[in-house]
Amino acid sequence: MTQDELKQAVARAAIEYVPVGTVVGVGTGSTANYFIDELGKIKHKLDGAVASSEGSAQRLKKLGIEVLQLNDVTELPVYVDGADEITHHLAMIKGGGGALTREKIVAAVARKFVCIADQSKLVDVLGKFPLPIEVIPMARSYVAREIVKLGGQPALRQGFTTDNGNVILDVHNLTIMKPLELESALNQITGVVANGLFARRGADVLLLGSEKGVQTLTR
Repeated sequence: MTQDELKQAVARAAIEYVPVGTVVGVGTGSTANYFIDELGKIKHKLDGAVASSEGSAQRLKKLGIEVLQLNDVTELPVYVDGADEITHHLAMIKGGGGALTREKIVAAVARKFVCIADQSKLVDVLGKFPLPIEVIPMARSYVAREIVKLGGQPALRQGFTTDNGNVILDVHNLTIMKPLELESALNQITGVVANGLFARRGADVLLLGSEKGVQTLTR
């Protein structure tokens, strides 16, 4: 199977985790887009969706799915999103698409986080994929210097502004043995809005697309 076929397979499998008559949290990225397409087939069973990015919101609207603001939703049974890297313990690096802050917020509200990914995203140790960090623009240089002290090599994502109006530093050269500790340390740097480590709030379920079919991993 191709990588796209694997992504489609896990997107279809994730539909089983969406309760009828509820609002579903929807992530951002290529795998999440396949999930949005699958949601379009059952939109009559949904009360709406909360999107983690403007791009996902537009895709949902084009399929006729009502997009709600998170502040107007009292309950979010499930959030479905992809990952740039994920471990067997279901800690992740996310933010390759630049939506990490909103993804973290929606994930925090959801009772269950279902990660959908192809087998190439499963790793033993996080860090080969550069870690995205959303930063207030005026703090960019300061945050970069602080990251260097932690052993990372930050690079400004050129020509990119987040939906929140901020910039992203992609941090290379990290071998993340203790993701919880690093997530907390990065959050303490003044000027950091959010970082792409999803360890404190990792996935509850991983639907992994492989040549053997869709495998299910849980915490």
